[in-house]
Amino acid sequence: MKSIPVLLLVSTLALAAAAEPALTIYNQNFAVVRDTVPLDLKAGANPVVYSGATAQVEPDSVILRDPTGKHSLQILEQNYRNDPVSQELLLSLFEQKTIDFQNIRIRDNTQVTEIIHGKIIRSGFVPGGAFTQPIIEVNGKYQFSLPGQPRFPDLGDDTILKPAFNWLLQSGQPGAFDAEIGYVTGGFDWSASYNLVSPEKGDIVDLVGWITMNNNSGKTFENAKIKLMAGDVNKIQPVNDYAMGGMRRAMPMAMSAMAEDKAVSEKAFDEFHLYSIGRPTTLHDHETKQVEFIHAEKMYAPTLYVYDGAAGYQFYGLNYDQGYGGNTGNKKIIVQREFKNAETNQLGIALPKGKLRFYRRDDDGQLQFVGENEIDHTPRNETVRVTTGNAFDLVGERKQTSFRVDTSEKWINESFEIKLRNRKKDQPVEIRVVEHLYRWSNWDITAKSDEFTKKDAQTIEFRIPVKPDEERTVTYTVHYSW
Repeated sequence: MKSIPVLLLVSTLALAAAAEPALTIYNQNFAVVRDTVPLDLKAGANPVVYSGATAQVEPDSVILRDPTGKHSLQILEQNYRNDPVSQELLLSLFEQKTIDFQNIRIRDNTQVTEIIHGKIIRSGFVPGGAFTQPIIEVNGKYQFSLPGQPRFPDLGDDTILKPAFNWLLQSGQPGAFDAEIGYVTGGFDWSASYNLVSPEKGDIVDLVGWITMNNNSGKTFENAKIKLMAGDVNKIQPVNDYAMGGMRRAMPMAMSAMAEDKAVSEKAFDEFHLYSIGRPTTLHDHETKQVEFIHAEKMYAPTLYVYDGAAGYQFYGLNYDQGYGGNTGNKKIIVQREFKNAETNQLGIALPKGKLRFYRRDDDGQLQFVGENEIDHTPRNETVRVTTGNAFDLVGERKQTSFRVDTSEKWINESFEIKLRNRKKDQPVEIRVVEHLYRWSNWDITAKSDEFTKKDAQTIEFRIPVKPDEERTVTYTVHYSW
């Protein structure tokens, strides 16, 4: 085997331990890592091996510097080795050589270990991860399988035990100091989820928000300072093509903002939002960790009932087809929950996108799951409205009652009838009836049974109170002209 220089060996051992790493995790399957690298350099060029990076590091994103600015430091050359020693690799290193294979057999109910000498004609190893059948010569005959567990005399020349950087560092002066390394890596992700708990009746609810972090980077981070970036950060794909310029933009995100005493603190950062875990925590490889970051009690989140009998209809230009948008089979009235993300409503924190689950307490106090949906990134003082499902005891019917068109005079008259039935035993409701005026852009409501609100250029909404076991009928006529 080749000998390892003393300086190189010492540096390798020293770099294996890094204190208090810091992570900024993005919800796009990558993170920025900041770690400490103890160095003891002489003036001039120094060979150093660093094996403390993740298995999914982006090598061209590495930044190495002295955070105190006292030592000038330059990476003259960087080689990244990601071919740690394996059985297949060692077989390839010993091709055309004879090694021992250990085989265990059962003879007369006794376990017997035998050593078989075999020459490796073809290892089967292909760089890049592929593998073909090996060819082994045993007693002058060839076989397409290993005769037993290979026993190698050594690890071979130029092998590594895990992925590592081989650096040639230029130092302006000798000295020992703690350098700072930063890099972009794949294998990290995080998401937010929310649980909204309602009482048996009423619209005063509790909201609990969780952060879930996933580490599949191939490295465990002990007592790490963790920050989470929320927002739509532009990231060039694939991951390995991430440019150095992007790294320079991302690094300050990992190095800014001291954590507060809260379990999770939030602040605006650039055009995004940064969430800091309040205390250092260990994030193991292949671990999923949850941290509570929102706990709001007595939040007002009313239930909305919406009937959209013509949902999904689309049109382009003038439409005077009588059958279009006539009687519809949609009788479902959807259920929505709405709340204001404001301090006056016990919130007022930027909400990262995530899954929102809804629970309601039964009359015996037990929680029952009643729906879920997703919310997008929601700034403070904005309103969240999500659909939780369809109402069981509310029914809507919509039909076209008249249609007249005069193409010479360029007008259309159309009438609709919407019936709403509340089959709840003792609960009055308000149903929002949404109607899409899809025929043409110029329209006027010439007759109506109830008042409406114009929501946009081609949508109106009726808000109809319906008592238990009551049926209400909404009618209107619209006149189009062009």
